[in-house]
Amino acid sequence: MSLRRGLAAPNFAENPGDLVRLGIAAEEAGFDGFFLWDHVLFANDGRGPDIQDPWLVLALIAEHTERITIGTMITPLSRRRPSVLARQCTTLDRISNGRLVLGVGIGSPPRGDFELFGDESDDVVRAEMLDEGLDVLQGLWSGEPYSHSGEHYTVTDVRFTPTPVQRPRIPIWVGGTLPRRRPMLRASRWDGAVPITWSGGRLARPTAEQIRWVRDLCRQHRSVGAAAFELAVWAEVAQDRGGLAGELPAYLDAGATWWIETAKPEDGWYDGLVTRIHEGV
Repeated sequence: MSLRRGLAAPNFAENPGDLVRLGIAAEEAGFDGFFLWDHVLFANDGRGPDIQDPWLVLALIAEHTERITIGTMITPLSRRRPSVLARQCTTLDRISNGRLVLGVGIGSPPRGDFELFGDESDDVVRAEMLDEGLDVLQGLWSGEPYSHSGEHYTVTDVRFTPTPVQRPRIPIWVGGTLPRRRPMLRASRWDGAVPITWSGGRLARPTAEQIRWVRDLCRQHRSVGAAAFELAVWAEVAQDRGGLAGELPAYLDAGATWWIETAKPEDGWYDGLVTRIHEGV
């Protein structure tokens, strides 16, 4: 068994074609996955970077690739109607012939991506909306008559068709910040976990021991006979591809199934990711 290798990029660009080219090049270089962040502003002062819609970009990537897994990391359900998201995901899953993964979480920053637009900014409420929204997604993707009456969403006797290519549903990976348990417990109910850690106010790679902790926690709370579970390491873009060889075995032993190198939104991130893609896996 080996770690599947992926890349993730901020959905930040003046030209959406720049992001499309990254995804196509990632497949050509042999990577197993390409994922886009899902932000609408990313700035608490209301003056964010150039941002593109990840779903439209991923549709173009899907049309011009054949093998690579694609998806968002992560989509906050609280600012997307579950019915609309269900349609978007099904369409993209069909365009890609079953290569979509939906990464979800409560999202951030609470002011810059939510409050400034009149959306819910309270973390607890967004978590409630996430849990309820995931149930609605699953019900709609079933293709069977479905109704739901909850705190945040209502669905009255509908049948969504066509269904996604992937059955019983499009895989759902849940992202969340360690050492919080609740996001990882949420992940255990679905198909994968993307634990995120911070150091000095910046994204940092989880340690192998932290990955092992997430694996054990999710195993304890998953149903007997549940489908395979993915556990992704959210890592920095490697400066030395060769140097990774000595680090990956510890993460594989800890239960990781994916190694996703994500570009940090700093000066030069795009060119750095282009260089990394050219180096290959």
